[in-house]
Amino acid sequence: MTRKVIGVMAGVCLAVAAPAQAIAETLASALSSAYITSGLLDQNRAVLRAADEDVAQAVAALRPVLGWQSEIVRNYGSSNTQNFLTGEFAWQNVSATTASVNIVATQVLYQGGARVLQREAAKESVLATRAGLVSVEQQVLLNAVSAFMEVRRAEETVELSRNNVRVLDEEVRAARDRFEVGEVTRTDVAAAEAQAAAARSNLTAAEGMLAVNREIYNAVIGHYPGQLVPPGGLPRMPGSVADAKTLALRTHPDVVQLRHAVAASDLSVRIAEAQKSPQITLQGSYGLTDTWESESASRGGALTLGMSGPIYQGGAIASGVRQAMANRDAARAQLYTAGRSVEQSVGSAYAQLRIAQASQTSAREQVRAARVAFDGIREEATLGARTTLDVLDAEQRLLDAHAALISSQVDETIAAYAVLSSVGQLTSERLALDVPHYDPEAYYRAVESAPAGSRQGDDLDRVLRALGKN
Repeated sequence: MTRKVIGVMAGVCLAVAAPAQAIAETLASALSSAYITSGLLDQNRAVLRAADEDVAQAVAALRPVLGWQSEIVRNYGSSNTQNFLTGEFAWQNVSATTASVNIVATQVLYQGGARVLQREAAKESVLATRAGLVSVEQQVLLNAVSAFMEVRRAEETVELSRNNVRVLDEEVRAARDRFEVGEVTRTDVAAAEAQAAAARSNLTAAEGMLAVNREIYNAVIGHYPGQLVPPGGLPRMPGSVADAKTLALRTHPDVVQLRHAVAASDLSVRIAEAQKSPQITLQGSYGLTDTWESESASRGGALTLGMSGPIYQGGAIASGVRQAMANRDAARAQLYTAGRSVEQSVGSAYAQLRIAQASQTSAREQVRAARVAFDGIREEATLGARTTLDVLDAEQRLLDAHAALISSQVDETIAAYAVLSSVGQLTSERLALDVPHYDPEAYYRAVESAPAGSRQGDDLDRVLRALGKN
């Protein structure tokens, strides 16, 4: 092999390690875009607003119900009556049309505390749904990290493959030239051609994988990637696995969500037991009644204090209590299981991070050793002590080492953000992303008192416009 060809190969191989020019898109900007454009977040924010309305409806159930009733009744028929003077009986028309309108107000004074408990249960459900929204946010952001880094991996792999193809095509040309002058055999030429064909196949596969990852990036981030800037470092994480597990059990949204679900299920048991209590209701009505044929009218009202309660319902109330207790026990067991699962996830995430970091250290050493080996084999080949195949193998090992280093760097970044997700800290606020942060309290404050209209309704309209939902 000539020094010119070997020099070309070395130059291309070393160029692989040169950093790409940073142009446009950082990981932070990609995460911000994913947060802003996520339809999944929009969906779960709407779910949260629906849960907020449950509180409003529970509050409304504690208030009096005011309604109106009206009806027009046509009575028709005849009656057989005796004439007082003649003593004879005769049929007389007794048809009449009566119209009435009434205003009715009803207030439940007592129901075993069930309605107050329903309001508290609705509040717990809101808090659980908020935690669920945080969990979805973590999922969106972790998917965005993965999409960003997988495009970087694919791009670097494509660049390595292209360099490899260029080097091997040059080697094929050199081998053919040397074969013409009798310096190498047909076997050397065939070996170079086979290696070049394999490199082109690998390049095609790498380009296909890049196309796949670009589509995933577009779906997750909201647009196709430009030139991606490598992350400047890893996010801040808890100092130890033990600290991370403690933090996760306290703040992970999945655990928080189930904690509030357990509180709601405890209240559900008390609500079911309250169905055994009597219900005391106060009702007031006032109305006007007019009979057209007799040209008579009346008006007046009534005030009624009523009490009712169950005596026998076929065991339905007792069954409801048992069902609520079973659901409560299931929620408690689910919370316990979730805590164990979160601890396992934290441990696994840290293990994956350590694996990626160890792989990166090994890959760096592999790149260093492969470069030294390639340089040595290249020089030996110029002296005739090595064959073309030896140089090709050394060059391939160097490229493989570069590829392993790139993959380990990508794996380390993804693993670091997975650690944040496992402890419940992978949120836009924690990452200080430049995005309009969603305030779950805004809509809740606007509806918690169950506004019906007027000024409160106008305030609610402004909140909805601010959320971009009107």
